[in-house]
Order: sequence, then structure tokens, then C-alpha cells
Amino acid sequence: MSRGIRGNEARYGWAFVAPAILIIGVFLVLPILLALWVSLANWNGLGSPLGNSTFVGGENYSKVLLDSGLAQRDFGTSIRNNFYYVLAVVPLQTALALFLAVQVNRRMLRGRGFFRTAFYFPSVTSSIAITTIFIFLFTSSGAVNQVIGWLGVNGPNWFADPRGVLHIILGALGVDGSGAAATDAPLGLNWWDWVAGPSVAMCVLIILAVFTTSGTFMLLFLAALQNVGEEITEAAMVDGAGPFRTFFSVTLPMLKPTLFTVLTLGLIGTWQVFDQIYLTGRGAPAKTLLTPAFLAYDTSFSDLNWGQGAAISFILFGIIVLLTLFQRWVLRDRDLGRSGERRAARVSERLRRDAAAAAVAAHAAPVPPPDDGRRR
Repeated sequence: MSRGIRGNEARYGWAFVAPAILIIGVFLVLPILLALWVSLANWNGLGSPLGNSTFVGGENYSKVLLDSGLAQRDFGTSIRNNFYYVLAVVPLQTALALFLAVQVNRRMLRGRGFFRTAFYFPSVTSSIAITTIFIFLFTSSGAVNQVIGWLGVNGPNWFADPRGVLHIILGALGVDGSGAAATDAPLGLNWWDWVAGPSVAMCVLIILAVFTTSGTFMLLFLAALQNVGEEITEAAMVDGAGPFRTFFSVTLPMLKPTLFTVLTLGLIGTWQVFDQIYLTGRGAPAKTLLTPAFLAYDTSFSDLNWGQGAAISFILFGIIVLLTLFQRWVLRDRDLGRSGERRAARVSERLRRDAAAAAVAAHAAPVPPPDDGRRR
């Protein structure tokens, strides 16, 4: 009884969770710490990194971020390519997934089960198989060019075209980037390179990513939509809200937690794209398909520069964490926390002043004479 009513509950609790903690520590935490050490050392890939390497500090990070050379330029190129990839894929796949979820959630839709399965099917198909099919579809003599050829358009050789989409548009408008090409920009590129936009080859991978991931996120939105009570929608309609106003003012705010999840998963997945890059030419054409994830692999396993490859991986990890935190800040609930309290206090003060002004106006207004009901 002196040990309390709980007795040895804590001891047994630790005994039950110890296997999970041990597995996570051995297969997750320790490899991460070991990779961090490799990024700070000059390991040659032979033997244990702890006994066959020397500490070099931030030299590997400096070669990628600060020292001008091929390593910095390749990293800058990969960041630029992946930035445009994320900028296109995440909004498109989120919007398409939400649109599909709304459509298959309609009660009047016949064959809802078929459409849900059809939209989700590309997400469970092997990415290697789908990428291979896209390679055949988007060749110079593939089905895509055949279809657009019927419209009188000569399609490009998609996976061999390194031109940036924004460069093509600016060139059609007569914009010359020779002046910007002479100006140095971050990570070894010039400003004209940074505004190139996704290459024609990258556009194919953007279409591929949207096609294969929208079905998974559709299921997340569908589960969230089914948790929205019909009485809420009916109440909005009774108040006079139309379908669009009901969706954007009532339904969509209730999907904010799911929206944050979808955006976070999409952000992480797009910054870690690898297998499509490996299958479509390992960064070709002209390194316009190079991404940080593939660059880390290629630097480590092809160039045998393990420290620099590990450094690229941790830089990529930092980018993902920072963007996720920024996304969380943008989608934060503004009714909570100190900012929410200050906002509520301002609203309360404004309502108090309006009520006081209305009371003063009502007191100062002339009182109409009583109507005795007699006609004049």
C-alpha cells in the first residue's frame, strides 16, 4: 500500500514498450546518427564509418552550399528542378483529389464504388510500371504526339527536351535573358537559370505524379467529407447559402485538418521523388530532371563521395522540415493561442463601441409623438 494504488504499473508499462523502443532505436535512430557522422566525415565507404573516417566538420556541406564548382551547381540545379516540381504537383494533386472526393461523395451518383476504385487504382499500381508506360506514351512517335498531331500540333520529343517552359513562353514574348544570365545567383546558377521553369521533360513527370497520387488523397478527403454532418449543410442552405458558398464557407473550413495532412504528405513525397528520375535517364536531359534525392544517391553510390551524399540528404531533410513548419503556420487555427485571444479581444472591443454608439444615437434621436389613431 505504501507504493500507492498504481503499484508496479510504470515498471510493467516500460517492459511492454521496451521492444518497440529498442527496434526504433536500433533501426531508425542509430542509422540517422551514423549518417549524420558520415556527413561530417570523409568516409571512403570501406568498413565501419566510425573506425575508417576522420572528422572534417562542415566541409561536405560547404562544398554543396558555398564553394563554387560542379557540386554546388548540380545541387542548385536539383533544387531548382524540384522546386518547380513541388510548385506544380502539390496544388494540382490536392485540388484534383478534393474535386474527385466531392464528386464520388454525391448520393445521386450511380456506380460510386466503381469510380472510387477507378480513381484509386493508379495509386496502388507499381510506380515503375506506370513510369515505363509514360515513357512509351511520351516518346516522339508515341500516342500523345499522335493525338495532338490530329489537332495540327507537332509534339516535342518530351523526355529529350531540356527547355524550360517559362523560357519558351518568355522567348515567344520576345524576352531575352542574356542580361540575367551574366548575373550570379545562389547555388552556382544565374537568375535566367532560376526562372527557367520546369523543363518539357519535367512536365511529363508532373502529369505522372498528379495521375498516381490524387487517388490516395481522394480517399482522405472522402473520409473527411463523410464526417461532415448533413445538418450543417442543410443549415447553411436554410440561411440562404448556395452550393459554392456552402462548400467554401462551411465544408472546406471543416476539412482543414485533412487539408493539412494532404499538403504535408504531398510536400514530403514531392521532395523525395527518386524512382521516376532513375528510370527516365538519371537526370537527363541536361540535368533538368535532377532532384536532391537522386543527387544524394548518385553522389554516394556512383561517385563514392559518401560524406557529400549524406550532407545533401540532411540538407533535404532540413528543407522539408522548414517548409512543413511554414505550411503549418499558414494553416494554423487563428482562433487559438495568444493571437486568437488578441483577435477576440479586438472584436469584443469593437462590438462594445458599436453598442455604445448605438445606445447614444438611440438616446439622442427625437421621440415621435404617440399615435392616438385619430385621422387628421
